[in-house]
Amino acid sequence: MSKIAFISLGCAKNLVNTEQMMALCRDAGLTLSDTPDGSDVVVINTCGFIDSAKEEAIDNILAMGELKKRGRLKKILVTGCLSQRYKDEITESMPEVDGMLGTGSYSEIVSAVDEVLKGDTPRRFGSIHAPVEELDRVITTPPYTAYLRIAEGCDNHCAFCVIPSLRGKYRSRQWENVLAEAKKLSDLGVKELIVIAQDITRYGTDNYGKRRLPELIHKLCKLNVHWVRLHYLYPDEFDDELIDAIASEPKVLKYLDIPIQHCNDRILSAMNRRGDKAYLTELFAKLRARIPGLVLRTSIITGLPYEGETEFEELCDFLREVKIERAGVFPYSPEEGTRAAQMENRVDEEEARRRAELLVDVQSRIMDEYNESKMGDVVEVLCEGFDSASMGYIGRSYAESIDIDGKIYFSSDRDLEPGEFVSVRITGTMDGELTGEVV
Repeated sequence: MSKIAFISLGCAKNLVNTEQMMALCRDAGLTLSDTPDGSDVVVINTCGFIDSAKEEAIDNILAMGELKKRGRLKKILVTGCLSQRYKDEITESMPEVDGMLGTGSYSEIVSAVDEVLKGDTPRRFGSIHAPVEELDRVITTPPYTAYLRIAEGCDNHCAFCVIPSLRGKYRSRQWENVLAEAKKLSDLGVKELIVIAQDITRYGTDNYGKRRLPELIHKLCKLNVHWVRLHYLYPDEFDDELIDAIASEPKVLKYLDIPIQHCNDRILSAMNRRGDKAYLTELFAKLRARIPGLVLRTSIITGLPYEGETEFEELCDFLREVKIERAGVFPYSPEEGTRAAQMENRVDEEEARRRAELLVDVQSRIMDEYNESKMGDVVEVLCEGFDSASMGYIGRSYAESIDIDGKIYFSSDRDLEPGEFVSVRITGTMDGELTGEVV
């Protein structure tokens, strides 16, 4: 049997696609390998969203090319957003790549593997607007945590973003399919269910004519899971029904990932972001008032078109005022094919990076204040195992999402298993992360 290895890059939504391809290969009788070294085929599922993601994908392809030259790997298949976006460039400049699948052709992975092993060069790019395919998965996250993708694509068309051209229009999965997969994950022992899509707040609007996320939240909380975590909620899609669903369900973590990108009204308008600074301020105040203990995460871009020093200072002041606990800060880089790339009123990339570093400093002080406020608190922590470096255990509370935020380091008088929930008293910090002890 042929041995197939997978490398998954980019976001959690991409990981779900990788897990689906793994299941298709497994069911076809192929052997899944933990390493490309010695495999017949490596499948590199790429991200092509921003420069750093493209560089990571290219570096992985070149590294696999070197492995192939040394006779330790036979074939390379590239899938995902990079191949969807740059299929011609990859064909012309990367001869080590033996085949490609676009984001509309993940389900064709088995036939593509067969073709490359026969010496052919498959190039498959199906419709990126087709209904979401329902496929089995090989769960690659820890057994206590799994992603539940409820939609594909995006209809927001932010001026700086290429995702709609890579992933297609917004398509909600059918209600019964989402619930069936959630039940299956629950039966497998998953304790933390992470609901994901490019925009989960819009779920149901395309095929049911209304937002169904609040209803979905209530249904998921009836399953035998311990935590339900929500990523990513767009600010303009919030309503009282959604807020009530989040606030009323104990299993829904009071941690909301709401990407805002900026706060300046002119910049938001130019980037085709709905709402303005006043709306964002009011929304965050309402959420904190109605959801006690709420932790907010967002993403912010510095150096967007129309951001001068005044607008940047406004952004810094906004963060200091709203005190968003978690923030991913990214310098703007013009992406070909986007409207923002055609806008001339912007700073150079070096200045955008400088501003990102300054904003990270602002955010670090906010995080320090948050950490200080947690001293003495007893929080529920999901144990993720023993950490030999700190000679203690590591885990996450509701305030830390997997692979995005930090960890909590804690001691225990008894042996703990990964996936176990324990109560931890917060007693200090270590390099910006919380530390504590089991009580």
